[in-house]
Formats: sequence, C-alpha cells, structure tokens
Amino acid sequence: MKHIINFTLAILLVSCSSDFLERDPYGQLTQEQISKEENLESLIVGAYSILNGQIDNASNAFNSPASNWSFGDVVSDDAYKGGGGTGDQNNIHQMEIFNTNPSIIDIERKWKALYEGVRRTNLVIGVLNDTDNITADLKQQRLAEMKFLRGHFYFELKKIYNRIPFLDENATSLSDFKVSNTELTDEQLWSKIEADFNDAYATLPTTQSQKGRPTKYAAMSYLAKVYLFQEKWSQVLTATEDVILNGGYGLMDNFEDAFLPENDNGPEVIFSIQQSINDGAPNNYNGSIGDRLLAPGGPRYPAYGFLRPTQNLVNAYKTNNVGLPTMDNSELTASDNVDPRIDFTLGRPGIPYKDLGILYQADWARDLATYGPYGPKKRIVSANSSNHLLVWPYVNAMNYYIIRYADVLLWRAEALIHTDDLEGARTIINDIRKRARDGNKVMTLDGSATAANYLIEEYPAFTDANQAMTVLRMERRLEFAHEGHRFFDLVRWGTAEQVINNYVTAEKVIRPYLSGVNFIGGKHEYFPIPQSQVDLGGTDESGNPLIIQNSGY
Repeated sequence: MKHIINFTLAILLVSCSSDFLERDPYGQLTQEQISKEENLESLIVGAYSILNGQIDNASNAFNSPASNWSFGDVVSDDAYKGGGGTGDQNNIHQMEIFNTNPSIIDIERKWKALYEGVRRTNLVIGVLNDTDNITADLKQQRLAEMKFLRGHFYFELKKIYNRIPFLDENATSLSDFKVSNTELTDEQLWSKIEADFNDAYATLPTTQSQKGRPTKYAAMSYLAKVYLFQEKWSQVLTATEDVILNGGYGLMDNFEDAFLPENDNGPEVIFSIQQSINDGAPNNYNGSIGDRLLAPGGPRYPAYGFLRPTQNLVNAYKTNNVGLPTMDNSELTASDNVDPRIDFTLGRPGIPYKDLGILYQADWARDLATYGPYGPKKRIVSANSSNHLLVWPYVNAMNYYIIRYADVLLWRAEALIHTDDLEGARTIINDIRKRARDGNKVMTLDGSATAANYLIEEYPAFTDANQAMTVLRMERRLEFAHEGHRFFDLVRWGTAEQVINNYVTAEKVIRPYLSGVNFIGGKHEYFPIPQSQVDLGGTDESGNPLIIQNSGY
C-alpha cells in the first residue's frame, strides 16, 4: 500500500462531536489507558484523519472538501459548479452566484470539519502534556505535529470565515468554551497561528519516514503562507529562503508528473493529505471522498460532472506569437497558441484524455447547455490506474497537495516584487515557465505530433512593479488552476470584486445562469458564519451574542 499512515479512525478513541463547543469524553478508556503509546498513536492518527474533511463517515464529504474545489474554485473565475444543472447541489450553486446563506450544508459542514480538527489536536496535545509513557523526544515531536495540524485547521478557518473563535488545549471547563469570534483582533489571531507553526518548525525533524507527517520545512513553508496572507514581505523572503536552501525540494521535470498518484509524495510535494483506496476502510472513504463528484463522464468515468472549467480560464492559457499570455482573455480558437499546461489541467474537445487512448469529447460534459464543453483533468486519475476506484464511490488515491514547491517559489517571487527586486521575481517566474516549456506535452493519439499549438516562453525584463504583479498573478492562475486557491488569492490581492464582476459581465453572455450575479465588496470576500454556531454561541455577561455574523449576511 502506497501510504504508510493509515488514517482509518479508531472510533472508540475519537468520536465526532455535533458542535465544536463540545468536548467529548475518552469513551471507555481511563486516563492511564489513553496515555499508553499505542492508544496515543490512535488518537494522533484520528487527528490526521480529519484532514480530508470526512467528519461522520458519510458520502457527502464533498460538502466539506479538503481540496476546497467549491470554496476556492467554483466561487472564482476558474470553474462552474457543473453537475446536472443549477438544481443539482443547489447549495453550491448558491455559493457560485454569491447568494450564500449561513444555513446551507457546505457552510455548516466545512466549519464543523475544521473545528473537529481543532478539537482532536487540542485533545492530543492535552493528553501528551499529561503523559510520561513515551520518550521525551517522541513526545515533543508528536506535540509539534499536532501544533502543525492545528495551525492548518485555524488557517483554513481564518481564510474562509475570517472572524473565528480560538480555542487551545487549555480549554477544559464549560466556561472555557464560551469564546467570542471577535475576542481576538485580526493581528492577534494571525499571531496564534504563527505561533503553532513556529513551535512546529523548532521541533519537527527535517525528514519523516512516514510521509504523511509534516517536517520542519513543511512548517516553515506554511509559516511563509501565513506571512503572505498578512503581506509581511520580509518574513516571506526569510521563510522561503530557508525552505529553498535547506528543504531539499524541487520541481519535477514535467508538469504532469506532479499530478500522478505514484509521485504524490515526491520532491515537489511539501505537505499533502494522504489518500488511499482498497485499504480496508469502509466504503473506501480514505480516498478522495471530498472530490468524488468531479468524475468527468465519458466512456470510462461516471457522469457526475462537477468542477467544470470556465471559458475565462480556458482563454487565459492563450499565448501570443512569442509564447507569452495574451492577457486579454479573447476567446481561444483551435488554431491559437496555448500554454501546454492547459491540456494537463482541463479536458478539451479533440484533445487526448490522460493515457486512455481516447479524445475528450464535448458530450462527456453533463448538462452541456448550462456549463459548456470542458471538463476537469488535473485531479482526475486515469481510469487505467490501480489508484482509481472503478466502483462506487469512484474515488482515487491521489493525495491532495496543501503546499507544493511551486507555491513557495511564487510566494517568494511575489515578496520580491513588493521589495523592489523585479529581476529576482522574473527569474523565479521564468523557472516555473521553463518547466512547462521544456517538459512533456500532450501528444496526438498516434504520438506523431503535439495535440495543439503549444508555445510558451520566458518573460523579458519587467518595466515596473505593476507589470510584474500582473504577470505574477497570471502565473499563479495558470500553474494552480483547480487546486482550490484562486478565490483566496483574489481576496488577499484585494482584486476579487473587480475580477469576479468583470468575469461575470463577459461570461453571462454564454452562461445565462450567471445573469444577475454581483460580487459585493466588503461582504463576499468571506463566507458567513454557520447560523447554528451563531444560535448556539450564547451570550456574554452583558447578554451580548458571543458569535457575531460576518458583515452583510
């Protein structure tokens, strides 16, 4: 089996809570029993297991996907919801058209999944602090792992919901759990998240024999991301330099190689969620359960048909006669030059699909009239692969990459632009493009020629910082499309309102269901707090609600 950590949860040891404010007992185990090394390890595995968004052994983990395909792609200019029309998973449709309300299942489940991760890591930290049944070194390493995971869960909560309650392992009594989501300032909350990753970095080893566990440089990479979201550019430079010089990571030779299951613990992957199939887990729920609706249809896959590429994204891959993005989003035609990453990222009619020996066809697309002819490809595993499950729930064993090395490189390039080193940023961006230029291309079925007019080249010197940022933002889009990051990038850049409304204005001409969609600045950058949490949050001593809804909802 390809994954060393088996994330099947020992239910006796860790049960799911219905609300993040509840602290579950240890089942039938005493404190002495729970502190034994083998039981501690089961608790620790339980904390890892929640990474994939599965909170209740249900098939609808697609409402709390670890990949954020609905929270980061569908609400951006990169993807339509897809599926069988706007009524199919209408909750996600409401998110796509910015009509999200605090009671839809996705808003509820994502919050619960992330706070379940917080609860489990806090539980393990508390137990570890109270035990002497393992060696001091192992204890410190496991504490560091739990702080890394807790930092991840809180980072996700912060970027999705913004104003969140913060609970650590010291919350033990009922009163400790009565926490306001406005108690900490923005800066204080970020500082708490930074502290977890700093602690993890200080203790974690440089390598792990079990690939699902974070390393020192995974912690530093995540710390760089936390700094990035706060625009702490000098700290981003320091953190990324440490990772680049000492982490031992690198870009794979071919862009497509980074998205093959056999490589998903390779040199480009800094931290990922381990996923596996045929490992004895009920219903193969250790596979990519959060992404199971993405199957593109056609002769080899079920026709769930969600996460459909937008025409806007397709157009973004168009290049000019010197191999640079046209930047005008004019409609791509069959004769145009394209960035070769397009045909590893999405399915296009007439282009071979994976290694199946067949061409992707427009009629693979479910509800072609509503969502157009394109399909997902980057995170779809070949139906010929043993890492793809041919029966329900049709999941795969490709890990979800929370951070890959190309992230770190482009974070550094962004920080260099903001610190006036445009040439340093250009060098990094061109390193990413050279991989796409020099690596494998999609070929015709008979292998005699490339499947399209692929042309990509390096950027010449930037004229100013504005041009450099335009290029940087485009490069992140092209490199990371459909990896769950686009919307959050637009928000942190402060461009979400302009970009999404411009996209809707053009796209609604061919996708009429987008008519009337309007992104409201100051509201839609964050999702609403689940209504259940507002209702259950209680009041302070003055009778004021502890959980305050986000503005505009």
